[in-house]
Amino acid sequence: MRHCALFRVFWLSCKVKYMADEHKKILLVEDDHFLSSLLKSRLEKDGGFEVSLAVNGDEAIAALDEMTPDLIILDIILPGRSGFEVLEEMRAKPGATAPVIVMSNLGQETDVARGKSLGAVEYFVKANTSIDDLIVKIRAMIGE
Repeated sequence: MRHCALFRVFWLSCKVKYMADEHKKILLVEDDHFLSSLLKSRLEKDGGFEVSLAVNGDEAIAALDEMTPDLIILDIILPGRSGFEVLEEMRAKPGATAPVIVMSNLGQETDVARGKSLGAVEYFVKANTSIDDLIVKIRAMIGE
């Protein structure tokens, strides 16, 4: 009987450790070095997320071939492929199911409508959105 109790304690401690090590993965696609560093740091430290960074559309597509993020935060104005082109290519990929939050300086109604029509679940204008608000929204979407 004692062995069963010890095994149960060991199993529960392993399960808790495994769950603690399993952070939600975010792909952050942002070409502004200062903003991407700040977002990555806050998402990891304050949000408890595992964040991978891509600085242009081509890196974003390549990253999606290598990983399966739980969420993508995508800028629209990027070197090379735009965020809109990344969204279009993601829609064409059969396994790309991660929700996408657009964070951009483009805030015209047509830009927001285009982003949402291409699959973005949220569209935030950078100047109007705090990092704290973003983290709250992400936690509500994918938890952590």
